[in-house]
Amino acid sequence: MTDDVIVVGGGVIGLTTAVELAGRGHRVRVWTREEPGATTSAVAGALWWPYRIEPADLVTRWAVRSLRRYEELAADPGATGVRLVDGVYADTGLDGLGDWVHEVPGMRELSGAAVPGPYGRGVAARLPLIDMPVHLAWLRGALEAAGGSLEVRSVDGFGRAAAGARVVVDCAGLGAAELAGDDRLRPVRGQLVLVENPGVEEWFAAADDEREDSAYFFPQPGRLVLGGTAQEGARSLEPDPVTAREIVARCARIRPEIASAKVLGHRVGLRPVRRGGVRLEAERPDGGGLLVHNYGHGGAGVTVAWGCAGRVAELVEG
Repeated sequence: MTDDVIVVGGGVIGLTTAVELAGRGHRVRVWTREEPGATTSAVAGALWWPYRIEPADLVTRWAVRSLRRYEELAADPGATGVRLVDGVYADTGLDGLGDWVHEVPGMRELSGAAVPGPYGRGVAARLPLIDMPVHLAWLRGALEAAGGSLEVRSVDGFGRAAAGARVVVDCAGLGAAELAGDDRLRPVRGQLVLVENPGVEEWFAAADDEREDSAYFFPQPGRLVLGGTAQEGARSLEPDPVTAREIVARCARIRPEIASAKVLGHRVGLRPVRRGGVRLEAERPDGGGLLVHNYGHGGAGVTVAWGCAGRVAELVEG
C-alpha cells in the first residue's frame, strides 16, 4: 500500500478532513472528480450556522470545534478566506436554537425595531463568514504544505482506493449515494444571486428549515451573495430566472438598495441532505483496511467541517 490515507471527495468536507489527517502525520492523497473550485462547496454562502443538519447532539460538538478553528483562521482573512462579521438571524430566538448558542461569544436576542425587515425577533452575533473559493484554495495549499496531494480523477467505487491505502475516507457528498449505496441521501437545491455590494457590511438571514424559500445576504469580497432556496429533490444546476428575481425581491425587502444592485452572476448547488443525519462511522470491508464515511452534511458542511474531520481522525487512529 503506497499511501496511508486516500480521501474521496474534494469539497470542504474532504479537504478539511485531509488537512486534519495530514497535520497529524498521515500521508494523505485526495481523489476528487472535479477541482475544488467546481464543487458544491465553492457555491456556498457560507455563514457558520447549523442549518439543515442532524443529529443535533453531535452537530453541536462538531460545530463548536469548527467555530474555534475558524476564529483562529480569521486572523489572516486574505489568505484563509475566513472573516468574523456581525449580523442578524431573524425570525428566531435563542430558545429556538441548539446548545451551540452558549458557545458563541456575545450572541444576544433582539426584538422589535432592532430586527431588520418584517420580523418581530431575532438574534445578533459575530460569526465566521467564509469566502469559499479562497478558503478551498487555502485548504489545498495547507494539504500540500503538509505533504499531501490532490488528484482529479473519476471514482466508481472504493476498491481501487482501498488497494492503494490503509485507510479510505468517503467524503463524496451526494456521490456517496452511489459509491456507498446509500438511499437516504437526497439533493436539496440552493440557488444564489451575486450582485455588486451597495454598501451592506453586515450579514442577514431568515431561513426556516421547513421552507423552500428564504432571505439572506452575505457580504463577501467583491460581491454581495443573495439567497436563497432549499428545493427538496431538485437536481437542475441551471439558474432559474424567475427564482433569481424572487431572491432579489426578498432581500430588497430587508435592504431596499439591493433592488437596483448590478447582478454579477448566478450560482446553483445541491446540498447533500441525508435522512437520519450525517453518516460518520467506520467499517472494515471484506478486503481488509478501514473505510470511514463522512458525508450527508446538508446545508452545514462548512459549519461542521473541522469537527467532523477531528472525529474522522479519532476513528482512523483509534
